[in-house]
Amino acid sequence: MNFELTKEQAMIKKMVRDFAEEVIRPRAIEIDTKAEFPKDIFDQLGELGLMGIPFPGEYGGSGGDTLSYALAVEEIGRVCGSTGLSYAAAVSLGASPIYYFGTEEQKKEFLTPLAEGKALGAFGLTEPNAGSDAGGTKTTAVEDGDDYVINGEKCFITNASFAKTVIVTAVTGKNEKGKNIISAIIVPTDCEGIKITSNYDKMGVRGSDTAEIVLTNVRVPKKNLLGDPEKGFKQFLHTLDGGRISIAALGLGIAQGSLDKALTYAKERKQFGKPISSFQAIQFKLADMSMEVELARNMVHKAAWLKDNHKPFSKEAAYAKLYATETAFRSANQAIQIHGGYGYMREYEVERYLRDAKLLEIGEGTSEVQRLVIARQLGC
Repeated sequence: MNFELTKEQAMIKKMVRDFAEEVIRPRAIEIDTKAEFPKDIFDQLGELGLMGIPFPGEYGGSGGDTLSYALAVEEIGRVCGSTGLSYAAAVSLGASPIYYFGTEEQKKEFLTPLAEGKALGAFGLTEPNAGSDAGGTKTTAVEDGDDYVINGEKCFITNASFAKTVIVTAVTGKNEKGKNIISAIIVPTDCEGIKITSNYDKMGVRGSDTAEIVLTNVRVPKKNLLGDPEKGFKQFLHTLDGGRISIAALGLGIAQGSLDKALTYAKERKQFGKPISSFQAIQFKLADMSMEVELARNMVHKAAWLKDNHKPFSKEAAYAKLYATETAFRSANQAIQIHGGYGYMREYEVERYLRDAKLLEIGEGTSEVQRLVIARQLGC
């Protein structure tokens, strides 16, 4: 097994780290405090080709692999969870389903501007009464001539306020057993009857746009149907499997950022005449943090490698998402403890890491859902 990055992967990692340090980090506190989506930063990410890392050049992408993309998410998340979340959602949820399941015409029309960074996409799955139970979708899409007429409501949708397109899941009929057929449809956000509002006052990832979408008689052409109309449920499960790798990478970035902050502070902070890093109680905390971060990294990289090599990766993506996001929360919590009273202060940033990390245990499938996915993979 070769754990070394390729030259291309190492180059992407360095480029993203440099950009994150020079452009994102100086604004990270402000992005959180003002709860403002940094649209200009995403324009720059697009110019650097980072919005299309895992997509082929023919669709405006960079032709990279999943691991390269995960490295980019990690490096952005290491300095700003808000920016990292919106970046991960734009690529994994807003664009990837079109690449996986779209027609050639859909890829040219909808995927290309997303991969080129000229537009953002979103994924409208969650509803007020359909969270972990995505099969409980109430939004409907009724055929009317050459169109679908969509009615329903989506909530907690990342990037929706700034998206050009939203992939909406909706009930399009019943199967032979009388169960709902859930399909995915590409909906341009400038359609008549679509209303997007962002009024959530969130605990963390405050600079990542989170919106509610209300669809009232929204009419879109049937050609916007994404993939097999009767396999929409399986399609978004596959989408979520890939998305879990990116959220795991984001958790890894927050965990690494917490460790970096804690280690630097422990070496500088003196008590009883010596750096607190010389005290065994602090050393053990740092050792545990470092171990868990590295184990999370190995799992994230393995899941990405499996996906890149077209091998089954659902279980490993769940492992990575579960372990890396819970590691992020533990690492941020320990970083605050090591900082003492200063850790509670915004300027030291570790309190923000804790607030940002918490969402990762909820979004893209809660920790409980990850354990359920793993158990089912074990045949339970």
